[in-house]
Amino acid sequence: MSVRLNHTIVEARDRDLTADFLVDILGLAPAPTFGPFRVVTVDNDVSLDVLQVDGPVHPQHYAFLVGEEEFDQIWGRVKARGLEFWADPYRRRPGEINTNDGGRGLYWPGPDGHNLEIITRPYGG
Repeated sequence: MSVRLNHTIVEARDRDLTADFLVDILGLAPAPTFGPFRVVTVDNDVSLDVLQVDGPVHPQHYAFLVGEEEFDQIWGRVKARGLEFWADPYRRRPGEINTNDGGRGLYWPGPDGHNLEIITRPYGG
């Protein structure tokens, strides 16, 4: 048996807002409800289980490996929403994308301050 990531929990102040944001911006299938979660599933059968919390949200980093066409579509949705984006995780290069490892990448904030990233090549690839 191999070891694979199956799911992770994403904290949110508004579970539905965050799940719908991820689905819309990434171009994914609608997120069904499972108990207290909205389950956002990506193409490799890993899910982001969005959970509403009453206290502070602890921002995390979520990176998505996408194809060139998906990159352009997601970047287009980021720009269409007027979201800020950066070429780097430290937010020092606003309005730019990076070309690390011969691919393209960018970062933008989610509704709860999570640092979201898309890349077209894995790091070190």
